Amino acid sequence: MATTISGALVALAVATPAHATNEINIDHFQARSGSVSMLVSADGLPEGTVADEKSLSVTVDGNPVEASVDTAASGEIERSTVLVVDTSMSMSKGDKYDAAVAAVNAYLEATPAEIAVGLVTFAGKVKEQIAPSTDRAAVLAAVQGAKLTRGTSVYDAIDAASELVGTDGARSLLVLSDGADTNSSTTLAVASNDATNAGVVVDVVALQGSGRAAEISTLADKTGGRVIPADPDALSSVLVEQGDALAGQLLVEFEIPQGVSGEASVDVTVSASDLSYSDSAYVDLGAAPAIGAPDVVKSSKALVSTPVMLLGALALFLGLGGVLSVALTGPRGPSTAEARLDSYFAGTDPQSGASRRKRRAHTEAASLRQSALAVADKVVNADLETRIAQRLTGAGSALTASEWVLLHAGMAVGGSAVGFLMGGAVLGILGLITGTVVPWIYLKWRHRRRLNAFNGQLAQTLGLMAGGLQAGLSLPQAVDTVVREGHEPMAGELRRALVEQRLGVDITDALTSVGTRMDSDDFGWVVMAIRIQREVGGNLAEILHTVSDTLREREYLRRQVKALSAEGRLSGYILVGLPPLIFVYMLFSNRDYISVLYTTGLGYALLAAAVVLLGIGSWAMSKLATVKV
Repeated sequence: MATTISGALVALAVATPAHATNEINIDHFQARSGSVSMLVSADGLPEGTVADEKSLSVTVDGNPVEASVDTAASGEIERSTVLVVDTSMSMSKGDKYDAAVAAVNAYLEATPAEIAVGLVTFAGKVKEQIAPSTDRAAVLAAVQGAKLTRGTSVYDAIDAASELVGTDGARSLLVLSDGADTNSSTTLAVASNDATNAGVVVDVVALQGSGRAAEISTLADKTGGRVIPADPDALSSVLVEQGDALAGQLLVEFEIPQGVSGEASVDVTVSASDLSYSDSAYVDLGAAPAIGAPDVVKSSKALVSTPVMLLGALALFLGLGGVLSVALTGPRGPSTAEARLDSYFAGTDPQSGASRRKRRAHTEAASLRQSALAVADKVVNADLETRIAQRLTGAGSALTASEWVLLHAGMAVGGSAVGFLMGGAVLGILGLITGTVVPWIYLKWRHRRRLNAFNGQLAQTLGLMAGGLQAGLSLPQAVDTVVREGHEPMAGELRRALVEQRLGVDITDALTSVGTRMDSDDFGWVVMAIRIQREVGGNLAEILHTVSDTLREREYLRRQVKALSAEGRLSGYILVGLPPLIFVYMLFSNRDYISVLYTTGLGYALLAAAVVLLGIGSWAMSKLATVKV
């Protein structure tokens, strides 16, 4: 693999691959503590030509440096490779898999003993994994005993091998396959990026007739490897050459010149048969060592582990949630009128010691809630409070506008905290948006659901009121009959109207308030009919019967239209909701694939365009599926 690992460079851990062009290659580059170690392969020299190690020279940014040359077998740089072997059913055609076993055996014999070799086998899924070691027998036994099954998951296998090969030294993968990927959960681009970021070089041996060389060539190119076409007869010779290339690597070491730091150009030149061969790489040498400066001491492990930190954050979140819940559900405290009435009926002096102590305890218990609501009151203006209160009342909620704002803020902050703990800043912002939008959507849904139930009971309610009027009852008495015999939400709203009427509000004005709270046009028309009848006269019972029949027919027609438009509305929900749901799913399952949308300028532009198009599509679908009755 030395001939194929063209320019895989590692600085301080791993550096960007640099591609050699001809006969010698810089395979691996490693800078530590002011010195540099690199592996150089000379297996590309013309046949019969031997490199003169004494003639090897190194320059850094054009300035020659003194370098020492040794064989890579000295072990100064750890070398490891993982064989990724295809065990799909397609390998059973002809003698492909037998040839692959023989080739792996030849490769293991040709590879130097100090190089750690591992194995990953795959078919429809990743199967056996053996960590890199010097135990060649275990690798060969696993390849010989593998069972061929259906499917090909080469990208998943490359991902697994990239993790298996570790993070230290010169690392490479040798993929042996004959079929295109059919089952991987990841993609070629993701596997390529992961291998490149990890500094792992991937060489691919594609058996002839597979047609995958062009498809997977980008993976080899990005990691500094290459695709090697081979037929089963020539497979052993190809892998033997790979093993010989590793055996012929040279270890070159030199000190970083004073004053040189950061990225620099490193050139290596060697002579052979009166000709010179060279390769260059643009690498990161790290920060220049300070003369006389003490060595940097690496920090030890954190005092608190990640799980403990997450548990602490969760405990903090639950504590804040508990404070919020006490603030919203705690005792409200008696008003002044209630306190006077209580003391009067109890026969005690409101200023007595016992009464004062009782009121003080009650006040202290309610202080937290009152303080929180006082802050919320400052945020809520009169217009906003009116709109929120109307929506809450219509939804049947007992919360006040200030309580709703406080609860809403807590849900937004809590959603942001949970999202941040689960996935960082992106999910934190997504949780903040969710905590801000979802409560309003829920409140609107609950109001619509209660309104639908209210309108559904309206025809029956008018029938009951008309019957009461025909029996000689007054309008308030007929309304009281519905309150006693009806169901929620109609009974509750009319009960409130009766309370207002008994406090001096005209019954028609109280009923108008019901229509306003419920945002019901049908009920508004009923109240209008009652007003007209009271002004011009007429038989109110007959009017209510007529309106009841009309509303019953309209409700029947409305439900029929709703049933006929259900398919269109469901299609709209799916088409609008599917892209955001897939985005959230990809954040958890394959974040690298979706991260380009929120880490690049083009991604932000695409997200903005997607939001605009989704908004237009949602508006269009709602207009197509909405039929007013």
